[in-house]
Amino acid sequence: MHEIWVRPNYRAIAFGIIPPLVLATLGAWMAWGLGSAAGGWWRWLGTGVMLLSAAMVAVVLWQLRRPRVAYDDGRVLFYLRSGPPIAVPVQWVEAFFLGQGPSYLPGPAAGADNTVNLVARLSRRAEEFAHQEVKPALGHWCDGYVTIRGTWCEPLNVEVIRRLNRRLKEVSTPPT
Repeated sequence: MHEIWVRPNYRAIAFGIIPPLVLATLGAWMAWGLGSAAGGWWRWLGTGVMLLSAAMVAVVLWQLRRPRVAYDDGRVLFYLRSGPPIAVPVQWVEAFFLGQGPSYLPGPAAGADNTVNLVARLSRRAEEFAHQEVKPALGHWCDGYVTIRGTWCEPLNVEVIRRLNRRLKEVSTPPT
């Protein structure tokens, strides 16, 4: 069982459930609400829309369970892509700090708004972890710096950074 260090932004992810729920309601109306006026194909289409919407809700709910950063058995886990997390040995993670960058939220001013980001600095000796492919919406990984977009994290502040660095020091220091 892993220890969660940074949680996702529950409000932002839960907001993503609204469009599939609206589609599910539309599908239910198509399948059952039209009464005898609807033909068989209309009911099948409504049922298909409901099933597709249910799958989309399941994906969003699954994202609520995935932390952004966790720790397990000597490895710091970065959840910045689909599939398994990127597991970096704890001795290669040097520090966490706050950064700032574009929010990458859609809309007319896309990219104009800045957000607070979480940055993890990795050791230069960890060459195999210098660059990793991640979802651009979730973060950026380049030259040993892991930038996690604050839009998709729990609210980031100085206390979160202190907690992360304190915990990093605790798990990095061998017991005496």
